[in-house]
Amino acid sequence: MFRLDGRTAIVTGAGQNSGTGIASMFAAQGAHVYVNDLLPERAEDVATRLRSAGGSAEALPFDVTDLDAVQAALTDRPIDILVNNAGIAGAEAMQPKPFAETEPSEWSGAISVNLGGVMHCTHTVLPGMIERGHGRIIGIVSGAGTQGVGIGVAAYSAGKGGAAGFLRSVALEVAAVGVTVNSVALGLMDNTGGSGVTDRLARSIPTKRLGTPDDVGALCTYLASDEASWMTAQTIPLAGGSITS
Repeated sequence: MFRLDGRTAIVTGAGQNSGTGIASMFAAQGAHVYVNDLLPERAEDVATRLRSAGGSAEALPFDVTDLDAVQAALTDRPIDILVNNAGIAGAEAMQPKPFAETEPSEWSGAISVNLGGVMHCTHTVLPGMIERGHGRIIGIVSGAGTQGVGIGVAAYSAGKGGAAGFLRSVALEVAAVGVTVNSVALGLMDNTGGSGVTDRLARSIPTKRLGTPDDVGALCTYLASDEASWMTAQTIPLAGGSITS
């Protein structure tokens, strides 16, 4: 069940956190994984670890906001599975303040990565998927895209919410040709390995723990599999029982 043998996947932003969890799970299930990251050394480190664990992986660093770079990296590589995971909070969140007090320069990064990057990668790989009659596209979004979660995340919320809406629209366009497109809306994640802060956050979640990269990898593996051929155009909450959409 949920094997990915013979499939080729690209996971953007796979050099850390949830992206690493997704890439690791895909490799363990038999896919050949292109590990993307903005930083070449981070992508190579993860790819090396996946190969050491018996998987098939290559580093493929590029900037998802640069359409020319995306096309140069992916146009001639038949991609069966695309996970649009790369994302940033942006300058707005680094120094939290109300949206009315921000400048466009503080939003542009979050929008260009969280929405523009998703559009660039999807646009590049989708024609090949349509031609082959098979493909899986997954977007890693956030409950912030539908709820909003406080001061300093307006642009992040806009980017993630826009990505979910964009992917749903694409899903409906290609549903009849064997390509599925879904989003995973993450709740609070533990990317630190545990701390007093994360312990306090965990108490607000029904499951009493934060999400892990392995949790994200497991759901994405199902969505990437042949068994998920009737699952499309959905935004699936992955939040330990918290409401994210």
